[in-house]
Amino acid sequence: MSSSLTFIARRSAVAGVSADYLASHLREVHDGEELAPEVAVQLLRCDDDVLPALLATARALKEQHHPGIITYSRKVFIPLTNLCRDYCGYCTYRRDPGEPGAHTMTPDEVLSVAQQGEKLGCTEALFSLGDRPEALFPEMRETLRRLGYRSTLHYLEAMCELVLRETRLLPHANPGLLSANWIERLRASNPSLGLMLESTSTNLTEAHPAGRAPDKIPALRLKTIEDAGKLGVPFTTGILIGIGETMEDRVNSLLAIERLHEQYGHIQEVIIQNFRVKQRIPMAAWPEPDTGDMLRTLAVARLLLRDMNIQAPPNLTENDYERLLEGGINDWGGVSPLTPDYINPEAPWPHLLELQRRTEAAGQKLVQRLPVYPEFVATVIARGGVVAERLRTASDRDGYARAA
Repeated sequence: MSSSLTFIARRSAVAGVSADYLASHLREVHDGEELAPEVAVQLLRCDDDVLPALLATARALKEQHHPGIITYSRKVFIPLTNLCRDYCGYCTYRRDPGEPGAHTMTPDEVLSVAQQGEKLGCTEALFSLGDRPEALFPEMRETLRRLGYRSTLHYLEAMCELVLRETRLLPHANPGLLSANWIERLRASNPSLGLMLESTSTNLTEAHPAGRAPDKIPALRLKTIEDAGKLGVPFTTGILIGIGETMEDRVNSLLAIERLHEQYGHIQEVIIQNFRVKQRIPMAAWPEPDTGDMLRTLAVARLLLRDMNIQAPPNLTENDYERLLEGGINDWGGVSPLTPDYINPEAPWPHLLELQRRTEAAGQKLVQRLPVYPEFVATVIARGGVVAERLRTASDRDGYARAA
């Protein structure tokens, strides 16, 4: 199904499915029953007359498991390198060597950003980078040689250790696909790690052109997430909506994440991220998911994932981002008082005081967390080491960020 037809299908009545039928399933979910996958798909396509009941059920589940609180992480964004061997149709972050804006940060640049963020009360250093650029570009191999590292991951490891050693910030790296060995290595300097699943679909021809996005194969991404689970590493993942997937794909992706969490208990956060158009990307003419589509997806995610932490980025909803709270989220993600969102540079972060005002206006308390969620803090501390010592100092008795 094309992206445009996906949105049309959501707005259309689902053949043979009445509002009463969906309402009865929502009552069952509210009372503790599991949501059947086929009903989840129908709810993603539901008409506006069903939407209030869907959102009310999602909010009730959120309050049951995360009463009265919306969390966020105060972070700095460290784009270690934007060279990448993948050519995703939706990405404005990646560059080829020599392209305007192509850059690999030096250690001095990394440390400068981290230290500025520390002065502003940040507790997270979010490392983002392209996937294995040295596999494709000799220029990156030369940069790494000059810096004294064998690979981009070796350089990332050293920069995480630098930030951990020289500041009070806790690294959280999103380096793409990782082997179990690299997950083990990076956990020594990262209390948590992340990798977006994006989708379980293998038919996203515009988003992941054949042969041009080798790191976006769903089975490989699921293996990284599973390996993190086997090692007990708190892990952030999520889905990207509006990139050509069907509603069935969305449900399958959420259920794949839920199954891994059910088995290993390590998924600390599920991000529901909406595609945004950028001028220089191949998908510049692609339709964006609207707020109604986002709300339906958030609510269905809450119904499927129940007590799991669900996040939606506030900067990717252009107007009235506080409406996303209606979908049952309990986290705004990382918000920076210093650095832009390098993945979505057209979408500035909300001011933290404004975020607090809007969150409180919705009847919720905004609470700062660390890059690792409160329920995982004790497990990471129990491992010992430098990360455990830093985490013990940074967290309060409930596992949230200690007040300055």
